[in-house]
Amino acid sequence: MHNRVRELRTARGWSQAELAGRIDVSRQAVNAIETGKHDPSLTLAFRIARLFETSIEEIFDDQA
Repeated sequence: MHNRVRELRTARGWSQAELAGRIDVSRQAVNAIETGKHDPSLTLAFRIARLFETSIEEIFDDQA
């Protein structure tokens, strides 16, 4: 699944560790999501979308 997590995170100047702390996961989990090695649960996807003040669809694209 393609996603914009890295793009949104870096636009805010956050490290992976900072984002991880904000969404209550490990830095390794953030890395796995950003690189497409892991798809987040629906709960985590909502948490990410709320943090970036956008919709899940604007962040995650299952067509790519």
